[in-house]
Amino acid sequence: MSVHKVIEVLAQSDKGWEDAARKAVREASETVKGIKAVYVENMQGVVENGEITAYRVNVKITFEVETNR
Repeated sequence: MSVHKVIEVLAQSDKGWEDAARKAVREASETVKGIKAVYVENMQGVVENGEITAYRVNVKITFEVETNR
């Protein structure tokens, strides 16, 4: 049996929500090993002068917990 843990990560991109989600996973993978899934929980855009200037995501990242068994 494996054990999984979920962390919440916030990320931002000037390109789009998908890019923001990719950045969240990329950054998390620098310190978290065994990432198995990402769930986009929330999306938000920053608007300036009638244009979206920043795309923000709140994601939940699931990874497998290593055990010494």
